[in-house]
Amino acid sequence: MRDSFHSRIGFILAAAGSAVGLGNIWGFPTQVANHGGGAFLLVYLCVIFILAIPALYSELLIGHSAQANPVKSLTQLSGGKARPVGKLMGYLNVLGSCLMLSFYHVVAGWMVVHALGFLAKGVGLASVSAFLLNSSMPRDLIFTGLFLTATALVVFQGVEKGIERWSKRLMPTLVILLVGLIIYMMTLPGASVGLERYLVPDFTQITNTSILVAAMGQAFFSLSIGLGGMMIYGSYLKPGANLGRLSLSVAALDTFIAFLAGLLIIPALYAGIHLGVSVGEGTELVGEGQLIFAVLPELFNSMGVAGPFVAFAFFSLLSIAALTSTIAQAEVPVSYCIEERKLSRPVATAASLVLIGVFSLLLILFFEPLFGWVVTAVTQFQLPLSGLFYLLVVGWLWRRSNHLKAIAAGSFGLTLLRWHIRYLCPVLMSIVFYHVALS
Repeated sequence: MRDSFHSRIGFILAAAGSAVGLGNIWGFPTQVANHGGGAFLLVYLCVIFILAIPALYSELLIGHSAQANPVKSLTQLSGGKARPVGKLMGYLNVLGSCLMLSFYHVVAGWMVVHALGFLAKGVGLASVSAFLLNSSMPRDLIFTGLFLTATALVVFQGVEKGIERWSKRLMPTLVILLVGLIIYMMTLPGASVGLERYLVPDFTQITNTSILVAAMGQAFFSLSIGLGGMMIYGSYLKPGANLGRLSLSVAALDTFIAFLAGLLIIPALYAGIHLGVSVGEGTELVGEGQLIFAVLPELFNSMGVAGPFVAFAFFSLLSIAALTSTIAQAEVPVSYCIEERKLSRPVATAASLVLIGVFSLLLILFFEPLFGWVVTAVTQFQLPLSGLFYLLVVGWLWRRSNHLKAIAAGSFGLTLLRWHIRYLCPVLMSIVFYHVALS
């Protein structure tokens, strides 16, 4: 019997956990800050409804209808001459998941070492802190391996006893840490300036096309669409699940956490400015890796005695966000090994994580030539291309027993959704792909 989620809330927390990753916490806030503040928020919310939720619904629908891993699902639902293309895209999803997990585990290991490094600093273990906070190959190998082991231990236990159970624990912990850090950050001088920049729209920026493109890209990536993770989660839903309502719930929770991340990061940056920390490059705030591993640690070091413990909480938050994503994405190769290669779950989990571990090892050993290339290949090419293909499958290629087509026959609203997925969404997704991957 195929594994499945036990409860609706378990699925929502697991799927939102898959979506809530490092990009929500370091990517979304700086996108907001650099694209008109509240104006970006308004555009982003519109794009979530217009593009991201239909794309999420399409990926869940493919998995739920086929009740299989991405290779089998996309092959089965891509009718006629498109079937080989569907099979190829399924294999690309499995390979893309392994590549994504290879660099994601390396970065997640950095999050853990920074959390432990600042904790060691706070309790006076200077030599331990120095080892953890200074980059080295032995450090990266140890903690990447530990994070791979943590992912494997959760996935090994299956959907209900592993992924669902741990999602119910990790997601509330993440929200509690996030809210606690927001409350503390708001007490710092300068934070109110960042809060104003975040929440007050600059309406002169609304018509800026760069905001629209940035919002479409961020909305799509923040919901973890394009590597088959949501597809495999959809396949674990019980028959009759209301995919529309579940898609809205997952998107709402993911957007809420991204919004909270903005309430933390942007006031923190402006608190850093007040303390004399350099947080900008020209007229823009720094983003992503430099923000997390250079600017914010400098801010924490400026906070005195409390700084190391605030840093510990912050990097613990990022570590949890990373784990909720890795356990979801790891299920893609694991489910393929179970269903297509007929391996038991323990063997499938071990085989998948060993392969991912080999990829991670290569990235650590050959960091300069490989790391950036792999990140670009997955995030800027694979994700938008796969998302576009999902929309084409649901709207055009899936001809027999198309569930959306069947239920749309008696509903005006669902008929509009089907036409929206067939025509408007592929155009918008093509724009995202062009600007993110080709421009």
